[in-house]
Amino acid sequence: MNCLEALEKPRPEKAPGLPLLLVAAAALIDKDGRVLVAQRPEGKAMAGLWEFPGGKVQDGETPEFALCRELYEELGIDARECCFVPIAFASHSYEKFHLVMPLYVCRMWKGTPISKEGQAIKWMKVNELYSLSMPDADVPLISQLLERL
Repeated sequence: MNCLEALEKPRPEKAPGLPLLLVAAAALIDKDGRVLVAQRPEGKAMAGLWEFPGGKVQDGETPEFALCRELYEELGIDARECCFVPIAFASHSYEKFHLVMPLYVCRMWKGTPISKEGQAIKWMKVNELYSLSMPDADVPLISQLLERL
């Protein structure tokens, strides 16, 4: 249903009641202007889909701190909170939760990204990301990246 169709229906009395999940994601940009994407490994939800690296924000963490932790755990790189610039966010309802995901650009880190959790990774030009199968929440972030980079 698009927005115009939704406006024709009565507004719901209450929120859908889905738990809110806060996830932070990073668009790591290399010196050639390419962005790193990772493929969700077998055994995880949405296995096989490509996504921006990142993960769940734990209690007591800022999204930037969560990214530092997740990028080290997943890719073996060392970044600092001051290296992340927020440029977009996704808000998407899945069947069992509602995802809110800020997307940060990061151009500086120490180390070379490697797969530490069995996920495939690759560098791509932003406009090439449209060719990938990605989670529904990630797809609108591609156009936001194109507009801001």
